[in-house]
Amino acid sequence: MAPLNYNHLYYFFIVAREGSIAKASASLHLTPQTISGQITKFEAQIGVDLFDRKGKTLQLSEMGRLIYSHAEEIFQLGDELSNVLKTQRPISWQTLSVGITDVIPKVLAHQLLKPALKMSESIKLVCHEGDQISLLASLAVNKLDLIITDQPLEPGGHVKAYTHQIAESGLTFFATKEKAADYRKGFPQSLSSQPFLTQSKKSAVRQRLMMWLDKVGVTPSIVAEFDDSALMKSFGQEGYGVFPVPTIIEKHIASQYGVEIIGRAEECIDRYYIISPERKIKHPAVVEIVNSIPQ
Repeated sequence: MAPLNYNHLYYFFIVAREGSIAKASASLHLTPQTISGQITKFEAQIGVDLFDRKGKTLQLSEMGRLIYSHAEEIFQLGDELSNVLKTQRPISWQTLSVGITDVIPKVLAHQLLKPALKMSESIKLVCHEGDQISLLASLAVNKLDLIITDQPLEPGGHVKAYTHQIAESGLTFFATKEKAADYRKGFPQSLSSQPFLTQSKKSAVRQRLMMWLDKVGVTPSIVAEFDDSALMKSFGQEGYGVFPVPTIIEKHIASQYGVEIIGRAEECIDRYYIISPERKIKHPAVVEIVNSIPQ
């Protein structure tokens, strides 16, 4: 079947709405003969009778009623679009598509991305979360402008992209207010055999954390591991165990979750990177993000 002729559909819609060709003629400022001819052509194109003609009265056929209901929706949407075009000033948006690995703390991603939305240019921010492999696949086919991650690109990878280190941080350990004072005494040895929440093994900092705990001779009881750092904090907030977060967001964690600092591991460094498809970053929003990072 050939594509619908929307002029014919519109003439049919007006006739059906007005109830007669004569009334439709007055509404459309066309002769009745012209409208009747257009309706006949439309019926021939779609192969159905739209009206049951009883004398001078036009009644919609069963198929005519179905087509009318769809036409009503189509032209209602058209009216809405016309109103939008009349009342809204067009804005030139530039999209920034960001991939965020699921181990990155949400508050850190938020702090990094905020400068892009404060630019004078109109930026539409689109965020995707996933593992590094899937996000790199999207970057390779230009679906992403950058990736925020805690792991640099591995040498010899198949994706043409570049790693830019943007921040690094030690770790801060938190516990509930009821238990914090006890844990502070003799930290970090106070963590031995105590319930402990930690990032999953796919987090880059997890291995460094385990090495640090081994170095200081501490073996906590790991009761839960998390890909989602926000979920880890929620469990920590309810007292299920001590949990570590990057020191650069410790003030936010203390305020947001009502927990207290029990100690720090400054030598246990977690690093954060932007992976971009270009060596020299050109996207204005990405440039703004990088330039806004405290040195």
